[in-house]
Amino acid sequence: MTVPAPRRLGFGAAALAAAAVLLAACGSTDTSDSGAADSGGSDGPDRIVSLSPSATETLFAVGAGDQVVAVDELSDFPADAPVTDLSGYTPNIEAILGFEPDLVLGADLDADVVSGLERVGVEVLDQPAPQTVAEAYDQIEQIGAATGHVGGAAEVVSEITERIDAAVSAAPQAAGLTYYHELDESLYTATGDTFIGQIYALFGLENIAGADIGGITYPQLQAEQVITDDPDLIFLADTQCCGVTAESVAERPGWADITAVERGDVFSLDEDIASRWGPRIAELVEQIGALLAALPAPETAGGPVG
Repeated sequence: MTVPAPRRLGFGAAALAAAAVLLAACGSTDTSDSGAADSGGSDGPDRIVSLSPSATETLFAVGAGDQVVAVDELSDFPADAPVTDLSGYTPNIEAILGFEPDLVLGADLDADVVSGLERVGVEVLDQPAPQTVAEAYDQIEQIGAATGHVGGAAEVVSEITERIDAAVSAAPQAAGLTYYHELDESLYTATGDTFIGQIYALFGLENIAGADIGGITYPQLQAEQVITDDPDLIFLADTQCCGVTAESVAERPGWADITAVERGDVFSLDEDIASRWGPRIAELVEQIGALLAALPAPETAGGPVG
């Protein structure tokens, strides 16, 4: 099941459209300046249009920011990205061509849009949400190659890798602790087989949604299932979009008895960082690691986390 989100374009693109839900889209280090000197790659295109917030962040990170002439309405990072009213969900070929692009980047673009752009000589790089961290690295490198910034992309990937390794090494291993990752208040979530699931698995956390079933990677859970599964931790990726808070979660019928709610282990994530697969991946890992490190040892399942 693939359901796009109406507000942001990202991991939850498989969890919301049909249900009018919202999902995906906007750290310690500002990676928008990290794509410094290039060490390789062919001449990149002069005019780039991005219809994907993740691709936009990556373009500026690898050093291709000066080549970007327009980005979609949801590409709000970095601050100097040339935001327009272009839509990544319902792309208008005529509007895109108005910016005279050499290259258009998108995420799960409609086949007719891709073929329409290519027919008039515009190169298209379409990158759907990755399923693994390795795939996210591959996409960064693809953008670097397509824009003439191979060296910048390699630097970005190296920095992300180092920061993730450091964050995971510094955090207490949470093997045995279960979690629920909420994408929106109608209880869409991500399974353990998704990119988000893999991020949590780095710390040994177990997803109450389990693995993909029948190709469904972003299922909608029932409240009874969440209550019965009784997660040790709850992560909210719907605070900014939907106003969900730890307090409002506790007020849901039956949720006050969930272990995570009882212990106060309900955490709000920056939903843009948590739903994009660009250069700020490391920030999500660092945030989760910091939250785990702050857990009171006596209150974690089975004793100390580490």
